[in-house]
Amino acid sequence: QVQLVESGGGLVQAGGSLRLSCAASGRVFSIYAVGWFRQAPGKEREFVTAISWNGGRIYYADSVKDRFIISRDNAKNTVYLEMNNLKPEDTGVYYCAADRTYFTSNLHENAHEYDYWGQGTQVTVSS
Repeated sequence: QVQLVESGGGLVQAGGSLRLSCAASGRVFSIYAVGWFRQAPGKEREFVTAISWNGGRIYYADSVKDRFIISRDNAKNTVYLEMNNLKPEDTGVYYCAADRTYFTSNLHENAHEYDYWGQGTQVTVSS
């Protein structure tokens, strides 16, 4: 079993930056692909980005490409999401999720492909 805990959310002005962290328990986390999703009030959860188990593959949603950077430090069992040039439409609860397929480089946009989820961290971008 893997437990995920997100942190780093907060209130920021448009154009600002935040860095989210997703800390995991359990050694096997280092061999799982990890994705970030977000959910705005009244909207469905949407894919943001994902990273393969070793960081060799990364995939971004078009809406965040060139602004967000995902990375991971497997020695620390942590995945990061650096968010730059934030926009009001980036507001939402951000969740990290892990796909328990071992050593996969297949990155999924579909939330149903992920097996473990954190509780989420709120990001609010004011205009």
